[in-house]
Amino acid sequence: MLRRLGQVSALLALLVIEVPALALAALALLLSFALGLVFLFPPQARLIRSLAELNRRLLRTWTDIDIETPYLPAPPPPVPQADGMYRSDRTLYKTPRVPAWNDRWKWLLTDPATWRDSLWLVLDPAVKTGLLPVFLLLPGRGLRLYALWSELLLGSTKASRLAGQVSHLRRTRNLAADSQAAEMRRIERDLHDGTQARLVAIGMTLGAVEQLVDQDPKAAKALLAKAREASSETLTELRRVIRGIHPPVLAERGLADAVRALAIDSAMQVDVEVELSHRPEAPVEAAVYFAVSELLSNAARHGDAAHATVDISSCGSNLRVTVTDDGMGGADPAKGSGLAGIERRLSAFDGVLALNSPPGGPTTVTIDLPKALPQHWAGTLPSMPRWKAATVVLLWCTAWCPTFPQGFVAAVFKLLAVDEKAWFLALHLPEVWQWPTILGMIFLGVIMYVTAHRITATHSHERWVISGTSIRPGCS
Repeated sequence: MLRRLGQVSALLALLVIEVPALALAALALLLSFALGLVFLFPPQARLIRSLAELNRRLLRTWTDIDIETPYLPAPPPPVPQADGMYRSDRTLYKTPRVPAWNDRWKWLLTDPATWRDSLWLVLDPAVKTGLLPVFLLLPGRGLRLYALWSELLLGSTKASRLAGQVSHLRRTRNLAADSQAAEMRRIERDLHDGTQARLVAIGMTLGAVEQLVDQDPKAAKALLAKAREASSETLTELRRVIRGIHPPVLAERGLADAVRALAIDSAMQVDVEVELSHRPEAPVEAAVYFAVSELLSNAARHGDAAHATVDISSCGSNLRVTVTDDGMGGADPAKGSGLAGIERRLSAFDGVLALNSPPGGPTTVTIDLPKALPQHWAGTLPSMPRWKAATVVLLWCTAWCPTFPQGFVAAVFKLLAVDEKAWFLALHLPEVWQWPTILGMIFLGVIMYVTAHRITATHSHERWVISGTSIRPGCS
């Protein structure tokens, strides 16, 4: 209770900042568009965004409502033309400073979240004042009601989420294209430096055999033997290149056997543990296989490790890979150990790589691929029964009436001795029953809000418990 009251006090104390900021923002907005001082608009928008983001962060910490950031992705930096000039609309500039400022100004001006933040800052003092009785009587419920109000104006919208997904997909596409281009360059280099050189040597050897077959048959036979050895080495080289593109064992027998084959070929002693009920999709298998291959290679070559373990498991619909070795540690992606390449490869699947490699070892690398497995792996989670869903909707849609019009507003009319009774039920009753009825209406509305919240929270907890039973211990 005391902790909640402290949080409410901190929330109300922000009015000391919000009210002056509102006046300053209104003045800057007036000067920007009435007098043409457009350079004042970006600082004004950033000021309001900083207050809105502070509000989101506090409510995420204090309540179970996660208010997502709603802003559209920032514009990319200007790209020079072929002549080195930067274009902004119909004007060319020698430096990117003005085009970048113009793009940022348009981004702030056209983002709907900018104006929703402004509307929140205008209404927030009044909302906090109206919720003051709830804050004092039921601070926890008051914080939740305030969080729901904040989510209404400060939360993300379908448009902002879609724009964020498009931006993320664009970055992922670029990373995937870069990784594919790097892989093609590696294959080209391997073919040019290895296979092609061997084939040229075989051709030259066979040309020499043609010249010697009649004059010196013995020397021709010796050259043919060398050509046969060279062809065998070339075949081995081609098989190595093919395995680097997509190992046949991975396509034929799946990820588990392919990783076990890596363990057998490794110079270290490698223990492999795989717990997967079904095979992931082929692109996911390939990404995990090459990541494990690179990690084992790093452990043997750079970490001087003698033993390693590979654990591949499912955490609901997520795929988790953990590779641990007893090497000397000190691995750093910035040192070109191949970890950056693994991250680029995994980024196409929203994969995350976590590294723990203190000096002296051991080194542990954990890879998480979210939603990389079919959804049915996570088990079937029960949906809320229709009667419960209907009850929740009914409570949320009707609780406002006893809480605010019949409760708080009637109390204000009563305190101010307003003669107008309107449709306020309590004010039509005898004097002795008016205050009990007003307080009863407020209590009824709060109970309705609490009941709706409890039904939703209880069902969410049941889903969490059921989904948690399908996850191995240690999954998080």
